[in-house]
Amino acid sequence: MFTSYSWGGLKENYLFGIDPTGIGTIGTILHLIVALIVSRMTPPPPTEIQELVERIRIPSGAGEALDH
Repeated sequence: MFTSYSWGGLKENYLFGIDPTGIGTIGTILHLIVALIVSRMTPPPPTEIQELVERIRIPSGAGEALDH
C-alpha cells in the first residue's frame, strides 16, 4: 500500500516547496558543478601516484581478459 508520505511526504515538509526528488536532482547537479570546479582548480597528482594507480588497476600476473 502506498501512502502520500511514501511518494514525497507532506507538502509543508518540502524544502523551499520542492519535493524530495527535485531536491535530489538539484543536489546532483550542484555536486557535478562543484566537482568540476575543484578538479580544475587543483593540480594533477604527481606522476608516481598516477603510475601507482595504473599498476593497481591491473593486478600483477593477470593475463588477458577471457571471454565468458
